[in-house]
Formats: sequence, structure tokens, C-alpha cells
Amino acid sequence: MSLSCAQAENALRIAKEKAIELGVVVGIAVVDARGDLLCCVRMDGARWYTADVARSKAFASSTWGKTTKDLRELADHPVTRTVTALGNDYITPAQGAVPIIKDGVILGAIGASGADPESDEIISQAGIDAIVK
Repeated sequence: MSLSCAQAENALRIAKEKAIELGVVVGIAVVDARGDLLCCVRMDGARWYTADVARSKAFASSTWGKTTKDLRELADHPVTRTVTALGNDYITPAQGAVPIIKDGVILGAIGASGADPESDEIISQAGIDAIVK
């Protein structure tokens, strides 16, 4: 089982709609189970770095199969630091990404960046809900 391009694009669209509903501008990224980018957007007015941070949050969430909120507690653990280094420091365990898990299988993750951490996570979760209904 894998995440299709159509599913990723639909999830990205739903997540972007949630950001608009919340009145924030963000970067949003959808990655597959390996953490490879499937699609990404930086909304008009979002800071230049938001798309990259969203992707690195999604990468972290996909790698561990946990929300990045949960990963914050593990950020200083030696294993987490080692995996982060192996990922060329492209793993950001900061709140805002949620794994895509369907039937117990990690399909990928969605990450958002640019709003407050809770809103980033709400935006990501909206995209997840479009996939795992």
C-alpha cells in the first residue's frame, strides 16, 4: 500500500483550505513513507522557509510514525539525534506534522509550518483526514 499522487494532492488541497479557514498562511508538505516529497505548497505571503520546514517536519513524522508534537519529547535522545544526523539534519521534531497511517501501515506524513504549532498540526490533521476516512 502506498500514497498516490492524487491522494497527496487532495490532502494538500484540504490542508490549505483549513489554513485559509484559520486565517493563516503556511507552507504545507506531503511526503511518502520514506519521507520523499510528493507535493508541497507555500501559500501567498508565507515566509520563504515555511515549505522546507513543513517538509522536514513531515519527514520526521513519517520516519517515526508519530506526530512531531510527540517527537519533541524525544528530540534530545541519542537515537533521535543520530537519525537526525543521518537525515542530513533534515528532520525537524517540532509540532506541526502528523503521520498518515491506514490499516496500521505508515503511508507518509503531512507537515505544516508558518502558524503557531497547534494550528500547524490542525492544518496537517485536516489533510490526513482526507486520506484515512
